Amino acid sequence: MARGQGRGAKAAAFGDSDFVVVANRLPVDQERLPDGTTSWKRSPGGLVTALEPLLRRRRGAWVGWPGVADDGTGPDLDEPIIQDDLELRPVRLSADDIAEYYEGFSNATLWPLYHDVIVKPIYHREWWERYVDVNRRFAEATSRAAAEGATVWVQDYQLQLVPKMLRELRPDLTIGFFLHIPFPPVELFMQMPWRTEITEGLLGADLVGFHLSGGAQNFLILSRRLIGVNTSRGTVGVRSRFGEVELADRVVRVGAFPISIDSTALDQAARHRDVKRRAREIRAELGNPRKVLLGVDRLDYTKGIDVRLKAFSELLEEGRAKRDDTVLIQLATPSRERVESYQILRSDIERQVGHINGEYSEVGHPVVHYLHRPVPRDELIAFFVAADVMLVTPLRDGMNLVAKEYVACRSDLGGALVLSEFTGAAAELRQAYLVNPHDLEGVKDTIEAALNQSEAEGRRRMRSMRRQVLAHDVDRWARSFLDALAQSGPHDTE
Repeated sequence: MARGQGRGAKAAAFGDSDFVVVANRLPVDQERLPDGTTSWKRSPGGLVTALEPLLRRRRGAWVGWPGVADDGTGPDLDEPIIQDDLELRPVRLSADDIAEYYEGFSNATLWPLYHDVIVKPIYHREWWERYVDVNRRFAEATSRAAAEGATVWVQDYQLQLVPKMLRELRPDLTIGFFLHIPFPPVELFMQMPWRTEITEGLLGADLVGFHLSGGAQNFLILSRRLIGVNTSRGTVGVRSRFGEVELADRVVRVGAFPISIDSTALDQAARHRDVKRRAREIRAELGNPRKVLLGVDRLDYTKGIDVRLKAFSELLEEGRAKRDDTVLIQLATPSRERVESYQILRSDIERQVGHINGEYSEVGHPVVHYLHRPVPRDELIAFFVAADVMLVTPLRDGMNLVAKEYVACRSDLGGALVLSEFTGAAAELRQAYLVNPHDLEGVKDTIEAALNQSEAEGRRRMRSMRRQVLAHDVDRWARSFLDALAQSGPHDTE
């Protein structure tokens, strides 16, 4: 049994933070310097951008893992780290914790199950026991940080047991939970051997949030069938019309809150002359092709990278895309490289890229440019500005912020977005070229339509999508969730 399993630790004295964010990762990366000391490097991201003003205004703290395996030389657990005036509460994870809780249960069990079993989930008791243990340590760290009556916002699938554990430690807290990936249909979720524990873990929150109404509905149905509680049966609306789960002592609200991006910052960055110059340079480095297609993804089997490569290959073969004036850039960020299914995927993708280039390229002029490495933010924005067609073709995705980022960067109203129907973004970006990624002929037809759209049609579509993305940014997402959470919590049942 993993360390600490079943431990009923009592809450320590209250902390002094009125608002606590709990996530698998801290918004900083811990770096070990050659002299043995530790430094902290800020991690850019939409979540911290949205929540930082609230953290500062409400004496906030962030609980999370600092990103490196603990060797016993890190800061004391009870000692917060102050970084740029933000209070950070690191949770130590050993190499075994990372292997079993993160790479194992989180990413080889939960991730595939929640993404429609594209890859078969692996169920190991040892991984589950470690997941329980690590979630308990996150709950205890949060309990130590939170002031009496504080608001706590727990993030994502790695920490689904934290709400219940934290409520047992600190019933005075108002607890919200948000899932950043899809929540599966009941028939798939019921495969999980520990389905009751996870469902009850989520029901420890006062408000459970999902990207889309469908995920919220799935959770309500699951609560009825598995836990046997009464729930509301009406449709859950986006940022409105919440569902309810009636427990013996309180009511849990369930809602849909589509996450977004810092669209104004991206819009401004894409207008900068240095970015525009770099975009022109990218096209020149490619040989100034007539059309540039772009894919930007973590290297993950849910992202449909193989689908778009296959479609592009067949378009070249059939002469519907011209090898001498059309190129595809695929940026694939390394991801979960110690997980076997990801190792296999990387080999398959690189083999596919090699085959396409071997078949259709001329010397010095590949038709597919493949980068398997992180790309700096400004460089990525330049790629967005340079691309004529953005390919976002996941088989399943909770939201997919890349689609919104591309739109935010196109103040020129140029470009076209090919977007999978099975992303959360498809519910909002209705003027994209929507496609079923399982239908190869449909993918090919849609890419061809995007390549050949008229300027007027492209501007009409992009203008509509930009209105949506600029109006519904990450700040609005955070405010809508926290406003709903403020109406939930212990005060509702007194």
